[in-house]
Amino acid sequence: MNKLGFRAAIVLTLAALSAPAAAEPILLSSANVGNSFTVNFNGFTGDGTVAGLLGSAIFTLTNVTSNSYGFSYVINNDSVDPIDTARISGFGFNTNPEIAGATSTGTFTKTALGGNVPNVGTVDVCFKAGGGGNSCAGGGGGGVTMGQSGSGTLKLNFASPLTSLTLDDFFVRYQSITGAGSVSSAVGTGTVVSSSGGSTSGGTQVPEPGVVGLFAVGVLGMGWALGRRRKMQGAQQA
Repeated sequence: MNKLGFRAAIVLTLAALSAPAAAEPILLSSANVGNSFTVNFNGFTGDGTVAGLLGSAIFTLTNVTSNSYGFSYVINNDSVDPIDTARISGFGFNTNPEIAGATSTGTFTKTALGGNVPNVGTVDVCFKAGGGGNSCAGGGGGGVTMGQSGSGTLKLNFASPLTSLTLDDFFVRYQSITGAGSVSSAVGTGTVVSSSGGSTSGGTQVPEPGVVGLFAVGVLGMGWALGRRRKMQGAQQA
């Protein structure tokens, strides 16, 4: 491998390291009723981050029973230039313990358990503005458009009594995107940026889809290049 190839391997590795998505669980209990937490969302596809595609959410814990947690929510579409149009058609997260059922009101009235999210995988629960079935991929024409907000309530039900609840792996689903080339739909992963109650992990960094593979290619390339360089140096000394 020549110097150009060696440098390319370094660039690939650094690119992989510089594109993390924060996965930050939040732990809640009945002591946190009335408290709120804010989640910020990026936007990405299987090809990487989509510039300008942004969202945020504010969740407030409103009530707790032995088998349920109730929240109010506000979902904001914060997308900016170069995005021309985009709507947030759904959002969701994982729960611990496992959720048994959910209901919602307001902008996002449809729920799905164990649905699939493109470029994310299966999630425990999602809330949608449209679309039937048990998919979290979106659908329909509803949701929150650029510069707008949607609100409502949601209730999470559990099969057995619980003393605390962990929410994790927050996401939003974007659709009807223009201004991002050929991208018409995407997802966003969430980071808890503020909380008036409950505890968080501090933002454990995990790679976005495809980043692990990119990192592996970079590391292998650097290893091959270093081995090649040592072999050439040995031959010159001989």
